[in-house]
Amino acid sequence: MTDMTQMLYTMENNLRLQNRARAERRARKAEQEKKEFQEKLLEAAASKIELDGMAAKAKGSQDAVQRDQLIGMMGSVM
Repeated sequence: MTDMTQMLYTMENNLRLQNRARAERRARKAEQEKKEFQEKLLEAAASKIELDGMAAKAKGSQDAVQRDQLIGMMGSVM
């Protein structure tokens, strides 16, 4: 093997290692982004549950007021 051939093999090997390192960095970054996205989804789901609970409570209060008004009107009619 000549010195030129050895140099070409070395360069090729270095390129492979660089490409592998870049691919590994991209994979780690993609995994981190996926994890962050999943955390945001969980936060959004928790917020939705909280908002749904608040809406149900408000709806229950509104229903109670309407019931009390209806009972009041029925009592004044009788």
